Amino acid sequence: MKKIVKVGIFISKAIISLIILSILLTIFINIHVKSSTEDMIISAEESLDKDADCILVLGAGVRRDGSPSPMLEDRILTGMDLYNKGVSDRLIMSGDHSTKGYDEVNTMKRYAVERGIPSEHVFMDHAGISTYDSIYRAKEIFQADKIIIVTQQYHLYRALYTARSLGIEAYGVSADIRVYAGQDLREIREKAARVKDFFMAIFKPNPKFLGDTIPVSGNGDTTNDN
Repeated sequence: MKKIVKVGIFISKAIISLIILSILLTIFINIHVKSSTEDMIISAEESLDKDADCILVLGAGVRRDGSPSPMLEDRILTGMDLYNKGVSDRLIMSGDHSTKGYDEVNTMKRYAVERGIPSEHVFMDHAGISTYDSIYRAKEIFQADKIIIVTQQYHLYRALYTARSLGIEAYGVSADIRVYAGQDLREIREKAARVKDFFMAIFKPNPKFLGDTIPVSGNGDTTNDN
């Protein structure tokens, strides 16, 4: 019986130690990811002299009626603003279109084109199903070496950390135009996502989907649905 009790105490201590180590590792990685990328977050005006190959707009939720969520709408609007300012004449709308029933990228492109952005200047990355995949594919599929990433600031740290690890010269412009419901929960989830992508940045796995190259210097309509 004493041996059983001792084993139980040992296991309990081991579990507690692992939990404490996991918490400390999460804190350390989050501090590292944020502190190492904060100087890469710039204003729209500062992005004018970066000579970027493209503006990469990261996807977010789409409503059932096919309209962008407030968070996604602000990302598209920020990307359009940078385009109109002359930061780059190419936009990549990267998001989840892995099933017929859910389509972020056509929503994003349609929104921009209906507001005056030339269709041929808007590329769609239909396989941007994660932040890591979107950035990996921006380089390998769309042949972009220098990019401006557009998303909300809490998300920019991770996106920029991933871009730098993949050898991309990247800067981020925040799309925080309004206050978003449920942001506290997103912040908690993002802390875990930073840990995941920290290790993705070390091992650099291929994204779920690759494919033929589509140089962003070409015509964005080549990415339209057939």
